[in-house]
Amino acid sequence: MPWHSRLPEPETDKPVKKHFKRYPIGDFHVDIAEVHTAEGKLYLFVAIDRTSKFAFAQLHGRATKMVAAQFLRKLMDAVPYHIHTVLTDNGIQFTHRSCDRCSFEHIFTRVCQEHDIEHRLTQVKHPWTNGQVERMNRTIKEATVKRFHYDDHAQLQQHLASFIDAYNFARRLKTLKGLTPYEFVCKQWDSQPELFKTNPGQLTAGLYT
Repeated sequence: MPWHSRLPEPETDKPVKKHFKRYPIGDFHVDIAEVHTAEGKLYLFVAIDRTSKFAFAQLHGRATKMVAAQFLRKLMDAVPYHIHTVLTDNGIQFTHRSCDRCSFEHIFTRVCQEHDIEHRLTQVKHPWTNGQVERMNRTIKEATVKRFHYDDHAQLQQHLASFIDAYNFARRLKTLKGLTPYEFVCKQWDSQPELFKTNPGQLTAGLYT
């Protein structure tokens, strides 16, 4: 038998490329972080769409369940498309503690149900399952409170608004193939207008904080 006849047959099948699952826009991750100015402590509420990367942020003096519910309402008003899913951690701002399961329905959950939003919770002791918004929190902090001194809350609020506008309308992201979050949203409007409440082309900077 010739030596070459004993060689394995060459593989003709090319390896199958793996594709990441694509999620429709409207799946927001929400988190809270503590920040400070010379005037005192504030709570930074942040939401980011896992697909469009569109971000929304607000500063509040308290981090209660009522404030969290109002933040969700403001998020729905600010975004031109329908929100179908919200992911949060298990903080008391978003869900009852295990010992409170028999209490009245949590206000954050109720707002979700009223607007047909699925409220998902991260796994307990697995905070990285909400890592996308935590990274956004760090990005905001690094661009604001970790870099600048603020004499009062108003200064931080103004800078935060400018940063979120610049991020949504001007920052080109590799994960969006070089588009800004706003450009990506507009592209989705062209291909899937049924996901939207209003034409995103009517939006302007300055509406998201």
